[in-house]
Amino acid sequence: MSILQVEHICKSFGNTEVLKDISFSLEQGQVLSIIGSSGSGKTTLLRCLNFLEQPDGGVIRVKGETLFDAKDPSTLKESAVRKKRLHFGLVFQSFNLFPQYTALGNVMLAKDLLAKEQPDYKARKNEIQTQIKEQAEALLEQMGLSDRMNNYPHQLSGGQCQRVAIARALALQPDILCFDEPTSALDPELTGEVLKVMKELADQKTTMVIVTHEMAFARDVANQVIFMDDGRILEQGTPEELFGNTREERTKQFLSRFMEG
Repeated sequence: MSILQVEHICKSFGNTEVLKDISFSLEQGQVLSIIGSSGSGKTTLLRCLNFLEQPDGGVIRVKGETLFDAKDPSTLKESAVRKKRLHFGLVFQSFNLFPQYTALGNVMLAKDLLAKEQPDYKARKNEIQTQIKEQAEALLEQMGLSDRMNNYPHQLSGGQCQRVAIARALALQPDILCFDEPTSALDPELTGEVLKVMKELADQKTTMVIVTHEMAFARDVANQVIFMDDGRILEQGTPEELFGNTREERTKQFLSRFMEG
């Protein structure tokens, strides 16, 4: 069974139709790269998956559970949105770290807030806090930041901040890790260190959905690639199919700009 099933997702802002009948599925441990020009709907699709935007129509299922169905009012309740988001981790373009917290504090924060809702939190506070800290330290070490745990965001490079953001997204152990152009705010020399971490996550069979303009990364790391144009999925397939045997002329035009570079 697919870990993620997206069926007929539509989204409009006013009279502008941004997503038009989007459907795809993703298997456990696979990497899906979404490519396309600016304004094609890629980020809006990620925001719908993470329930930062509510689609106007369609269905979203994770592990066979219906998280969203536009025709089922019970899935639209605001009270359930935060729980739904726990299925997804999202790494933004611009890090979105809290400047008042250290790298370690940023990674611990969400898990700590969730833990405080547990009925036995007060009785087990020290034990729970120790577990959360140990997990956060392990994630930062995995990101190559064991010597930067006590640094604040302003003391870190852009690449280091993005790696902290990845650790923060992983801290809640999401089913699917999403990236929205994770290297677009980085200097070219820092891009490689973030892509290296993402490649390692792919090698560990982390299920990921990645909106990216890094064509070589999409070609070499993804199991599936989707090309979006004007709010639609114009073409999708394996990297070999999309990059080596492109069917649509619009896809060829888009890819030619990168392949010639």
